[in-house]
Amino acid sequence: MNLSIRSCIASDARALSLLGQATMLTTYAETVPVEDILQHCEGPHSVAQYADYLSRPDHRLWLAELETTSAPVGYAVMGPSELPVDPQAGDAELKRIYVLQGFQGGGLGARLISTVVDSARSAGYRRLLLSVFSRNENAIGFYGHQGFTQVGTHRFPVGANAYDDFILAKTL
Repeated sequence: MNLSIRSCIASDARALSLLGQATMLTTYAETVPVEDILQHCEGPHSVAQYADYLSRPDHRLWLAELETTSAPVGYAVMGPSELPVDPQAGDAELKRIYVLQGFQGGGLGARLISTVVDSARSAGYRRLLLSVFSRNENAIGFYGHQGFTQVGTHRFPVGANAYDDFILAKTL
């Protein structure tokens, strides 16, 4: 299966929203109440949120697609860090990196991370931060293999509840 990664354009907001919502549901269906998932999908994963990211000159977004059909299967979002950790000059944040469940394990996530890291370095960033649900062992293991280490924790709101997240960092 051939997959390509490209920079997003304004018309990708719907595809990004769809991917974010689908991945949120499949990843957290067993750990987060459905009402919280639905509320989170209507806000942080709304078309309007992605349109906002796409309109910001300090954000970069990438979309992974099947080459045969252009069907979206993953994406990444990078921007200035807003995480509650001691800030360092040159911090960027990997705000989202999602790959549909059926496309995980084949190297696409690593390709997306590499794309983000290369872009962050080119833009002069010196550290890449991200936040990950503390009980998402698969994601934590993946990030560890990509060179990220824990530098903090915080509470992440999803719907009416807040969950413990780890803040991870990778020196660029």
